[in-house]
Amino acid sequence: MNIPNNRSDPSEFGLPNEAELAALASRFFPEYDRGATAAQTTVAQIDAFAPSVIGESAGGYSPVVEAYYGEVKRCGGESSRYQNATLGAIGDRSLESIRADFPILSETVNGKRLVWLDNAATTQKPRAVIDRLVKYYSHENSNVHRAAHALAARSTDALEHSRETIAAFIGAPSKDNIVFVRGTTEGINLIAQAIVKPTLKAGDEIVLTLLEHHANIVPWQLIAQETGAVLRVAPIDASGQIIVSEYEKLFNANTKFASLAHVSNALGTITPVAELTAIAHKYGVRVLIDAAQSISHIPINVTALDADLLVFSGHKIYGPFGIGAIYAKKEILDAAQPYHGGGNMIADVTFERTLYQKAPAKFEAGTPSVADAVGLGAALEYVGALGLNNIFAYEHSLLEYAIGELSRVPSLRLIGTASAKTSVLSFVIDGLPTEEIGKYLDSKGFALRVGHHCSQPVLRGFGLEGTARASVAFYNTFEEIELLTKALLEWVKR
Repeated sequence: MNIPNNRSDPSEFGLPNEAELAALASRFFPEYDRGATAAQTTVAQIDAFAPSVIGESAGGYSPVVEAYYGEVKRCGGESSRYQNATLGAIGDRSLESIRADFPILSETVNGKRLVWLDNAATTQKPRAVIDRLVKYYSHENSNVHRAAHALAARSTDALEHSRETIAAFIGAPSKDNIVFVRGTTEGINLIAQAIVKPTLKAGDEIVLTLLEHHANIVPWQLIAQETGAVLRVAPIDASGQIIVSEYEKLFNANTKFASLAHVSNALGTITPVAELTAIAHKYGVRVLIDAAQSISHIPINVTALDADLLVFSGHKIYGPFGIGAIYAKKEILDAAQPYHGGGNMIADVTFERTLYQKAPAKFEAGTPSVADAVGLGAALEYVGALGLNNIFAYEHSLLEYAIGELSRVPSLRLIGTASAKTSVLSFVIDGLPTEEIGKYLDSKGFALRVGHHCSQPVLRGFGLEGTARASVAFYNTFEEIELLTKALLEWVKR
């Protein structure tokens, strides 16, 4: 990568300079040479240490650094803001053509063009996914595995192709590491009940963090109540980042499991999962990574991360509702007992005993949601064709721009300002109830979320019961951020 020596100062545009990038590398990339000066911290070094955060091959952060300095160069020092500058493309696709892939983006709401900024709740679906669902129900619809006829074979092949696609997308060794579930919530419950609960006794401890979604709190509370185990919670700093030193202090001889979010749905904080996983492994503790909010934004390689378990939902990554996946190491799946019982997961049944299929089948009792699984595979293929590195770079530029724009709104406070952050802009406006913010913006065609976002503990840590949350995806535009800012400025200045 060539960065011109005569580039403008990034700080003029609200972007990180080399010293700040060096600090980011030092904080989140454990292999980084902490003795290096900012001047010695090259882009190549930063790229090389990206695997510590994303578990990907060296070079994973190149597009981000390109985005920082590319935007500065394009702006040419004309303004402290981007002045509508955009990257204009994701990979080899224009943003205009990508938006055309999503039929719902042409909808109108209250007489206004829809601006979808509720992507942390769910993402919209590209035509490729919609068409794949139609194709399945038109040409392949059948139950799987259980009949020797052509449509059963087609349906089975489609399901297993999706499993292979998921494994490849997250760097799993085999499709047999992938268990289909209805989503992240069911996945965490399955892991808690089938894998973790049998190992627990009174006084054992489970480590969580303050950033967790309710779906990564309540299942652990339930098994703690049943077993006498104890939950311990790692704190965060004022920016919304996990305090790693305090996290490590929670581990001791009684610690049996840890479960943590890769990205906070309420704040957008990217947690240093490689570092946190390594700490847990140092104490012989397995870790579950909740990737519901990271799967569509950050390249993940479970093998490079040495992840024990990971779970995500399809609807968070442009796929259908009602489908998700668990990744687990083979030895974990082999040792665990089924969570649900029924058809499909059995090898033989009598009234005296049941023999189960090998994993992953033994965790997939009943009729699978084949069409939704096939749709998820199509979604991952769509995202893979764009390239998650390209997506991350564009979304990061969009997020940085949005932070700058929203700072122009009087009395608006961003909640969650960690240096490692993606997709989510949570904010409050002093004196204005968040519900009123949501209603007003809806009247202008904006779809964003207000409330506690199923993350009450972390928001209460900021003294809040709720925020307004705008969350971006790769089909959002700089113009939409400007329209959002304009609407908020008009409202607060009334």
